[in-house]
Amino acid sequence: MIVVDVVLDDAGLLRSCVVQGHAGAGPRGSDVVCAAVSILARTALRTLSVTEGVTVRGGAPERGAFGMEVDCDRSAAVRLSATTDFLMEGFRSVAEDHPDHCTIRIRKERRQDNGS
Repeated sequence: MIVVDVVLDDAGLLRSCVVQGHAGAGPRGSDVVCAAVSILARTALRTLSVTEGVTVRGGAPERGAFGMEVDCDRSAAVRLSATTDFLMEGFRSVAEDHPDHCTIRIRKERRQDNGS
C-alpha cells in the first residue's frame, strides 16, 4: 500500500508531501499505481524547483520513499496553487481508482507569512 501524506496551508497551497510504501499492484518495475504516484510527485518537485519564488527541498532517497517541503513568496502563490491542484487531483484519482493500493491523507497547517 502506498500512503501519501499531504500538508496544505490555510490557503490550500502545498507545504509538504511524503509518499511511502509499495503499491503491490503489479511486479516490481511494472506497477502502474507506483508509476503514477511517482510521476506525479517527481514532476511536482521538478516543476516547483525551477519556479521563481519557490523553495523546495526533498527527493526520493530510496525505492518506496519520497518527500518534499515547499515554501513560497506571495509572488509564486498562483503557480504553487496550480501545481498543488494538479498534484492533488492526480493523487485523488489514483487513490479512487486503486483504493486497495493507494491512500491519501490530507491535513491543513498554517504557513508562516514571510512578508514577500
